[in-house]
Amino acid sequence: MSFLRNILSTIIGVFIALGLVFVFFFLIIAFAGGGGDDKVIVKNNSVLELNLNLPVVDYAPDQDPLSVALGLEDNVLGLEAILNSIDHAASNDKIKGISIRNSISLAGNGQTETLRNALLKFKASGKFIYAYSNFYLQKDYYLNSVADSIFINPSGELDFRGLSSEVLFFKDLQEKSGIKMEVIRHGKYKSAVEPYLSDEMSEANREQVSELLHSIWGEMLADISESRNISVADLNVIADTLGGRNPEYAMKSGLVDKIVYKDEYNLALAKAAGRASAEDLETVKLTDYNSIAKSYAASSNKIAVIYAQGTIIYGKGDEYTIGQGVMSEALKEAREDDKVKAVVLRVNSPGGSALTSELIWREVELTKKYKPVIVSMSNYAASGGYYIACNADRIIAEPTTITGSIGVFGTIPNFKGLADKIGINAEQVNTNKQSQYYSPFEPLSEDFKSFMLGGIEKTYSTFLERVAEGRDMSVAEVDSIAQGRVWTGADAVKIGLVDELGGIDLAMKRAAEAAGIDRYRIDNYPKVDKDFDDLINDLSGFPFAKAKEEVIQEEIGVEAYQLLKHIKTLSELKGVQAMMPFELHIK
Repeated sequence: MSFLRNILSTIIGVFIALGLVFVFFFLIIAFAGGGGDDKVIVKNNSVLELNLNLPVVDYAPDQDPLSVALGLEDNVLGLEAILNSIDHAASNDKIKGISIRNSISLAGNGQTETLRNALLKFKASGKFIYAYSNFYLQKDYYLNSVADSIFINPSGELDFRGLSSEVLFFKDLQEKSGIKMEVIRHGKYKSAVEPYLSDEMSEANREQVSELLHSIWGEMLADISESRNISVADLNVIADTLGGRNPEYAMKSGLVDKIVYKDEYNLALAKAAGRASAEDLETVKLTDYNSIAKSYAASSNKIAVIYAQGTIIYGKGDEYTIGQGVMSEALKEAREDDKVKAVVLRVNSPGGSALTSELIWREVELTKKYKPVIVSMSNYAASGGYYIACNADRIIAEPTTITGSIGVFGTIPNFKGLADKIGINAEQVNTNKQSQYYSPFEPLSEDFKSFMLGGIEKTYSTFLERVAEGRDMSVAEVDSIAQGRVWTGADAVKIGLVDELGGIDLAMKRAAEAAGIDRYRIDNYPKVDKDFDDLINDLSGFPFAKAKEEVIQEEIGVEAYQLLKHIKTLSELKGVQAMMPFELHIK
């Protein structure tokens, strides 16, 4: 009898739990959709607020409010939507100016440069741009330097000291732990795996990182110099002497215009917008304004913009990872749509699977037979990211885009040292000489190394051939600038890897020119529809998945957590990789 009562109790408990889940879902849906009928109204003499405190991706498909509320999707800003809002605001008579309220931008270097150029165009319309912050980090100051007037809090700080990059090396850690990453590579500069082979940076790696940093810094200084009317030489002196480290020094150096509190800034903003007092100030948030800034040209012609953003993986992929499934489907759909007259492939990727890169390259090749394909490079289009771009009809990059990195490598974890230390012995029984192929508990055999190196060399040769064909160069010419070497967009133009410098707006223009059309609508890809199974899979980790990451970060610190993630990512790589030679954290 008690057995039956236990079963009945369990069944009732399950139904109660399911009921609570459904009630929770309905409440979330009601909450998320409750304001759906509210319309954003822009009043006369308003100011558009530009705040980039959320992660910025090149393309953010329409997000499901329920998924965002539940934490199943990250709340992000789409660069495409931001640019559209800035462009729309320039022609909106009710918008008098833009207020940049940004201290820690989560946009990358290439995206920041694209945003800055969009703001320059906004200023050309005759409207003002003001900027205010309690403190400015370097990348944020670079963006905010476009403003007519830059304000800072009296107790604030301004970070302006030049660029730096730090690389961690793990050779000693491997020897002490007994966990070793076996590395097979091709490319003089292919240093993604260098931290596992050495305790210090090679001269080749130091050379490329130094040139990369100086190129990016030079581009930033040139733009700041023009906007602030300070010579590049003087800007370098300010950086060397930390001449902007407090508001007084920053103002004396010419980096900022006024030292004020937020209420005083609001008053200046109100007056610039033509209002009498700070209380009368009317502002519109960027995220709200985007809902009314969407506009479509009255044309049946379309340009398909296909966003390839994230690491290249073997598999389906989604909005934020590049897989052959989603990308092939997007390219096929675009080339078979008679209304699509040209394709813009927007690439923001450090690379990844060489096999997937080849599969996507083939789809681009097929698409070119039917309509022009123009590549627009974002923060990164390196290694595999360059592979999928190299055969486009035209390649456009930002000056600070990181690209090239034509080289390949393979990494295989080996636990032989650890196994010996803790008393584990692995024994194998095989039918043939190569049956085992590889065991993580045995040293790498010379046969296995030879097989792997052969695969690496073949992939590298194919990579060179693809680039040579796409860029109308000889294989020898490509090899001389390849070897895993990374370049900025500005340098890539000089060596023939990129055609011209500019943002996605220029890519659109070139696509329209190539297709011979004047008016067009934009059709964004990929179109990833999540079904019920996807939702259930997302829910499987809720609400613990994010909490777990946050707890680990809190316990060991953000930098240590990022290090663990980096090691984990490299250890999970499958097959030959065409990936950028290092994780570049510019500080």
